[in-house]
Amino acid sequence: MSTMQTVIEKLAQEHNLPDGELLQLITSTEADTNQLLAAAADKIRQQYYGKKVYIRGLIEFTNYCKNNCYYCGIRAGNAHAQRYRLSKEQILDCCAEGYKLGFRTFVLQGGEDPYFTDERICEIVAAIRKQHPDCAITLSIGEKEKASYQAYFEAGANRYLLRHETASEEHYAKLHPASMSLANRKRCLFDLKEIGYQVGSGFMVGSPYQTPQNLLADLRFLQELQPDMIGIGPYITHEQTPFADKKSGTAEQTLRMLSILRLMFPYALLPSTTALGTIHPNGRELGLKAGGNVVMPNLSPVNVRKLYELYENKICTGEEAAQCRGCLEARVRMAGYEIVTDRGDVARNMI
Repeated sequence: MSTMQTVIEKLAQEHNLPDGELLQLITSTEADTNQLLAAAADKIRQQYYGKKVYIRGLIEFTNYCKNNCYYCGIRAGNAHAQRYRLSKEQILDCCAEGYKLGFRTFVLQGGEDPYFTDERICEIVAAIRKQHPDCAITLSIGEKEKASYQAYFEAGANRYLLRHETASEEHYAKLHPASMSLANRKRCLFDLKEIGYQVGSGFMVGSPYQTPQNLLADLRFLQELQPDMIGIGPYITHEQTPFADKKSGTAEQTLRMLSILRLMFPYALLPSTTALGTIHPNGRELGLKAGGNVVMPNLSPVNVRKLYELYENKICTGEEAAQCRGCLEARVRMAGYEIVTDRGDVARNMI
């Protein structure tokens, strides 16, 4: 048995490794490392979730953002971005169509848009909750005060996605303006957990200036947070950002980190992301085979999909919701898994 295989088996059994061995996995140049990791990760995801893949209906409801993250296409400083906001009625229409297509989780994602006050967010969440009492409502709208998170929760939100992006202070400062802080991002995540949300975090793979030690720090922070969902994807360059000349991350490294996450967090809900599908033609299928068990088809109206451009060349921007759903179902089936239409809550107590 190779050294790498021994390390992977140890991680599969113990769900943890010393720093040196984790770094060895992250940086391995052995040709079969990803293959060995994916096989071990798939075995564990099947112990917890079988062949089930959960679908989340993504509604990108605003691309206005007050922040200026250096990597993001909808940053406030991008004067070329064509901005839009969906009305409450449009959001409810997306949910109604999604419900008919079998979605039982809706993800409202947007930039940090001051127009959407706590009152407006609560009104939208309460309306979705009333219309679809059996569904999970997920918010992904950035950093807020604890009282705001509490208000959304009381209005009917169940889950909240907030990627920490990088757990290294030094690296965080290279990706964000001084007005933003990693300490505040972490505060938000622990506030959300305390309130009772199912919490999702995660990070970019291959972002500018990222080192293997940064990825190790991400894994250690996630161990501290113990989130329900972990979303990772390759960093993809956008030409209308300060990082226009930076290289994108790779599918290979992203798939490797996805498998490592499955082995460290067997219970977690791990999306196989659109960004992975953007950087590799079979990226989402490979993500499922590497340990992923969630896909997030787009329910946003077709006329705004191209405008929610966090990164360039995003896939599936021209498809109607039903096409998106059907295409993904076929891809998931071809990868050897099955889409299930339930809320898909986290399986912390399965084993």
